Amino acid sequence: MEKAEFKISGMTCAACSSRIERVLSRTEGIDQANVNLVTEKASIEYDQSHVDMDQVFEKVKQLGYEPIALETADEAKARKNQELNRQKMKFIIAMILSLPLLYTMVGHFSFLSFLPLPHVMTEPWFQFILATPVQFILGWQFYKGAYGALRNKSANMDVLVALGTSAAYFYSIYMWIIHAGEKHIPLYFETSAVLITLILLGKYFEAKAKGHASDAINKLLSLQVKEARVERDGEAVSLPVDQVQKGDVLLIKSGEYVPLDGEIIEGETSLDESMLTGESIPVDKTIGDEVIGATLNHGNFIKVKVTHTGDDLVLNQIIKIVEEAQGEKPNIQRLADKISGIFVPTVLGIALVVFIIWFSFITPFNFQSSLEVFIAVIVIACPCALGLATPTSIMAGSGRSAELGVLFKSSEALEQTQNVDTIVFDKTGTLTEGQPSVYKVIDNTDNQQFGTLVKSLEVQSEHPLSQAITDYYQDAQNLIVDQYQTHPGNGISGYINGQFIKIGSQSFIQPDLNDWDEQLEAEIKDLQHQGSTVVLASIDNQFAGLIALRDEPKTSAKALIERLNPHYDIVMLSGDSQGTAEAIAEELGINRVIAGVKPDHKAEEITKLQDEGKNVMMVGDGINDAPALAKSNIGLAMGTGSDIAIEAGDIMIVGGDIEKVEDALDMSQRTMKNIKQNLFFAFCYNAIGIPIAAFGLLAPWVAGAAMAFSSVSVVLNALRLQKVKPQKKI
Repeated sequence: MEKAEFKISGMTCAACSSRIERVLSRTEGIDQANVNLVTEKASIEYDQSHVDMDQVFEKVKQLGYEPIALETADEAKARKNQELNRQKMKFIIAMILSLPLLYTMVGHFSFLSFLPLPHVMTEPWFQFILATPVQFILGWQFYKGAYGALRNKSANMDVLVALGTSAAYFYSIYMWIIHAGEKHIPLYFETSAVLITLILLGKYFEAKAKGHASDAINKLLSLQVKEARVERDGEAVSLPVDQVQKGDVLLIKSGEYVPLDGEIIEGETSLDESMLTGESIPVDKTIGDEVIGATLNHGNFIKVKVTHTGDDLVLNQIIKIVEEAQGEKPNIQRLADKISGIFVPTVLGIALVVFIIWFSFITPFNFQSSLEVFIAVIVIACPCALGLATPTSIMAGSGRSAELGVLFKSSEALEQTQNVDTIVFDKTGTLTEGQPSVYKVIDNTDNQQFGTLVKSLEVQSEHPLSQAITDYYQDAQNLIVDQYQTHPGNGISGYINGQFIKIGSQSFIQPDLNDWDEQLEAEIKDLQHQGSTVVLASIDNQFAGLIALRDEPKTSAKALIERLNPHYDIVMLSGDSQGTAEAIAEELGINRVIAGVKPDHKAEEITKLQDEGKNVMMVGDGINDAPALAKSNIGLAMGTGSDIAIEAGDIMIVGGDIEKVEDALDMSQRTMKNIKQNLFFAFCYNAIGIPIAAFGLLAPWVAGAAMAFSSVSVVLNALRLQKVKPQKKI
């Protein structure tokens, strides 16, 4: 068995992907097929002795879709932009042709009789010329999709659109023919043209909003270092990373990225792993410690022995997890698509039975009367309102959400968010500010010059903790430092006005102190329990004071958690230590904490929650969150986070306002409620209208007007979403 992947263009709904998947799975030689609507990607396992890829592509083409060999990132982007521009142009042309028809219809309303209505606009030939290109050129995609669906004994939204618009269009031609030469012929060209125009607008927005799944992978790939300096025969040689082998020694200067995973064999330094772990504080590394490719060397020169290459790299494993998570088929079928499979043939059957009854018994052999009743049933039962129910609400809901700073990247995300019952928050950068700041200071000096001495020494260092301390004492005087020295992994030291100053970790300061006591030890442990990193200072080996730093919770996070707690299971997921994570969680009111999670294991924790029957939303901002964002039922990325997290998520929050998580939940609930209202109204309308038309009590032109009214009603109901106020209370 061989595996292959390719793109498929032209899918419009879940029924499309299901149909392609079903046909491919039944093809001889194909063992398994999976088609993902969001990523527009198909993956198959096939036997080359029975079927080749040309035959597979031909099968897809027969269904009415366009198979495309896997593209480069640039090719995929160009194709998507071309498709988006094509959809936009089709809508603009359809709108230009439909507006005169819409104006003509509006001009017939008695309360708008004052509007000037040129005689030519009421002429059947004029309306025919405008409506025909909309129906058969711009709307050809619906006929093509409907043909493919019917050919494979199924029905989708294209069938509904083609059926409804064709009924109005061809009935207009029929009325034009039998009433040729008469005035005020009831025509419904505007009904079909305007409906197609509205649906094309929806298609444009759908194409624009459809996920950027490949972008997330491409940005992860961009993190990979292209070249590495390797020690060969005592000399430094630059090589492409794919030529570096396990056991080679990498030479990495300060400010350079680590090319591959490995182990430090010489030197001590600090590595910024935030692009992978999400943690803001660089990690001190020394001989024997592991380093991860794509992390940044903040400190000194080091030598690293390569331990992993190729697919074994941590970064590549994260890329693989994101690809697999995004490639999984979502467990969803659009309600309208499910119903259409039954509704469309049922309506046709009813209309045909009504025609036979009228032609045989009620008006024997009167074809015209029987045909009018048949058309009335088709027109009144035309699922135009059903076809508009979902896209108009999705359009209005997602548009209003964008105004509120919540970007749903697909209509599926907007739909599925309402089902969330568990919310998993990343800690660093999501619930917290994402960078260390001074939390508490203990000054043990008599002359109150602690801040001046500390600032003068810390300003020499580029370590993030030093930067935070310098910012805290920004108004303090900056004294001259002699014999400044960095002690990697421990701290810094130097002489100021003849005094020997040391600043650093407890293990660096305590051994040389002459005045260490148990009370100070207890104070440090208490601060560490509260999630702080404690930095000590000494003057001539006497304890001078300490500074506690921590990544502070966002001011709005606690209030948000309080409001969410009664309605959702709240979980904190962090790569930080258990103590630090629990301290922040306790302060915020979060009861469940999963800490110490490695970057490539976060998605596994999401899977465990899903195995418990949870419908999980993951809220994060770091690259290490990308697999979890993709694996969760709904991934919500903070706009202040990494581009990869933003692309991997289903929803993006503009900026860092975490309270907008609440707006995302609220807008999903409101939008889905609105869709259900629209669907209920559409079906009630059909349930009442079909019997009336079947008994011959409804003229086709009245049925057409009622059909148009039902569509307008659905649109007006959907537009109510545009006035929704931001929610700060679930």
